[in-house]
Amino acid sequence: MLDTLADLANSMNAVLTRFGFPTHPTDSYRYFIGEGVDYLVRCALPKDHLDDGTVNKSLAALQDEYSKHWADNTKPYQGIPELLSVLQRRKIPMVVLSNKPDNFTRIMVEKLLSDWFFRIIRGAKPSMPKKPDPVAALDIARELQIPPCRFLYLGDSDIDMLTANSAGMYATGALWGFRTADELLANGAKTLIENPQDVLKFFNDN
Repeated sequence: MLDTLADLANSMNAVLTRFGFPTHPTDSYRYFIGEGVDYLVRCALPKDHLDDGTVNKSLAALQDEYSKHWADNTKPYQGIPELLSVLQRRKIPMVVLSNKPDNFTRIMVEKLLSDWFFRIIRGAKPSMPKKPDPVAALDIARELQIPPCRFLYLGDSDIDMLTANSAGMYATGALWGFRTADELLANGAKTLIENPQDVLKFFNDN
């Protein structure tokens, strides 16, 4: 729903510059993102500086940097506000499940998506395995008392497609996001959609 790429890339590059490491083009971060901030840090650091001390120091620095700059460029993808408004009007339950830290996930939704009601907003927590482990997705299904097979799981990465399939949800690949159609299909996308309004074809008009 939110295009977070530039702010994540800028924040990590600022950390790399601070510690004297080479930076990466923004587009490279498309493949660093999706498995949590610790994975992002390990992808961005030089391969010969992946010792625990450097990783932990860089992770703390990224969390500090991103907390200050996460909203500089982040905004909903084009068409997302209109989609959410229609889904809400049709009383279709909506949830957010992210591998971003839970506090950041909630802050982002509260600041940038506050016009819409999400039944559950869940980010990464130490007590819950990250995607692609299906535990969090299945926990959401149980909490809402909706069978997993009734969920349309919309995502833009291999991690999302793997999570959806492992949870028994309908894996739908968003082509406006971070990854390619080939990657989404290779990791189990049941269908691909080119713009947010295409989601509506999966729901009855009521």
